[in-house]
Amino acid sequence: MVLYFYPRDFTEGCTLEAKGFQRDLQLFHARNAEVVGISADDTDSHKEFCGSEALTYPLLSDPGGETSKRYGSWIPPFSQRHTFLIDPEGVLKERWLGVRPLGHSQEILKRLDELQA
Repeated sequence: MVLYFYPRDFTEGCTLEAKGFQRDLQLFHARNAEVVGISADDTDSHKEFCGSEALTYPLLSDPGGETSKRYGSWIPPFSQRHTFLIDPEGVLKERWLGVRPLGHSQEILKRLDELQA
């Protein structure tokens, strides 16, 4: 699973990142990986964001930052831009901190290929 935290729906960097994951979603699925995004935005915002950007993978709402805190990805009132690659047994395989949104999806695919080789 690719679990990515991001600050806010509809912001430039977050939109670039989300669209990159959507563009490459079938490539993740071909590698037996799911993509899940998390931010402090509420479910209504996520629904609008998914509709606006044609996102078909889940976005989870973490308004108090509880999940973000557990991953060290919280600076109130936002989740930080971090990504975690978790294997089917729940073991953390890789993490990216201070992510650059453009091209991040491809970076993860490359690492996923290395780990699956």
